[in-house]
Amino acid sequence: MTRVALQIPKVGLVMENARLIRWLKNVGDVVEQGEPLLELETEKSVVAIESTESGRLVEILMQADQEARVGDRVAWLENDTVATVNVADTQTAPTLAASADVSAPHTPRANQARNTGRIMISPVARRIAATHAVDLRQITGTGPRGRVQLADVQRAIDSRSATEASAGAVSGPRPLSGMRRALARSMTLSNAIVPQFAVERAVDWTSVHQLRAALPPGVQIPSINDFILQATARALLAYPALNATFSGDANSPDASIVPASGAHIGLVVAVENGLLVPVLHGVEHLGLQELTRRRRATVKRALTGTLKREELEGATISVSNLGARGPDRFNALISPPQSAILAVGRQAERVVALSGDIQVRPVSQLTLTVDHRVADGRLASDFLASLAEILEGDAWCMD
Repeated sequence: MTRVALQIPKVGLVMENARLIRWLKNVGDVVEQGEPLLELETEKSVVAIESTESGRLVEILMQADQEARVGDRVAWLENDTVATVNVADTQTAPTLAASADVSAPHTPRANQARNTGRIMISPVARRIAATHAVDLRQITGTGPRGRVQLADVQRAIDSRSATEASAGAVSGPRPLSGMRRALARSMTLSNAIVPQFAVERAVDWTSVHQLRAALPPGVQIPSINDFILQATARALLAYPALNATFSGDANSPDASIVPASGAHIGLVVAVENGLLVPVLHGVEHLGLQELTRRRRATVKRALTGTLKREELEGATISVSNLGARGPDRFNALISPPQSAILAVGRQAERVVALSGDIQVRPVSQLTLTVDHRVADGRLASDFLASLAEILEGDAWCMD
């Protein structure tokens, strides 16, 4: 028999620490390949980590509610193979952990942890508490065995908000939430190591508005973001050199540009106290109707903190659209190792000259920020021109 070491995996680009929420298996249980073993809470979501091997769980080294770093050994699995499996190296994307308020298994270890003062709390309640920097020690749980539930956390948030509102603005430093800390690390990394430049171009939305207005009743109306996502996918196929990520240290001979096999596009979503960039994979295969459905579902999971691990990885480019209340133009920072990010300014009626005539058209400014290690100005300009031409045309795939 061979003992196989299981380690804390890395979920997303900037994850360093995670909290072990609970074990889904007990010592002595048989584990099948692909079966969830444990739940981890990162700065962005709760994910269930799957096993890539079959065997028997013989020893658990880390208990629920403990903080761990990427690579920490958490358990031993015993099987008949000769290779050591590292969960962190698996290519199998973990499945989403349930966000419902469910109690941990009634095991001796769980009871022992409760008796030693560990806070019993549901994963979704812990995630919301971390986002709002709520001190769990100040909450009285109303669930079974005093377990803190989502409603308990929400009451604490509402109570604090009411107190702060009556007292006026709170002065002094505020601690960073887990999400804000992760965002700070990612953007600092972007600004420090990625040589970035930007190109701009105006786009006329007349054709897009005409198509949306002509859709028959009962058909879901694609948003502006859906048109941008499909147009970006088509432009990436036309300019595959930009559909890539940068790998390694630029000063190392091992540095490389890694092309992508499809159009995998991130969409920046504003959430409570931060940003998430869920990834829509294979956009080049999606008509506007399916893209609209998938984009809505993905954004909903981002807002509720229930994104899957694969929805946070794999993009080569992202789209940031601040909407009708946003600025006329802005520059967005690239999220490494992506090669570019598209910033979409607000639409406004502008006077334009067309074939000698003066017309008023809905126009916005597109700003493409590009990693200079992956592409130069000529390629970026050609890509942006192609993107604008697609958006201003009428050749859309609806189905």
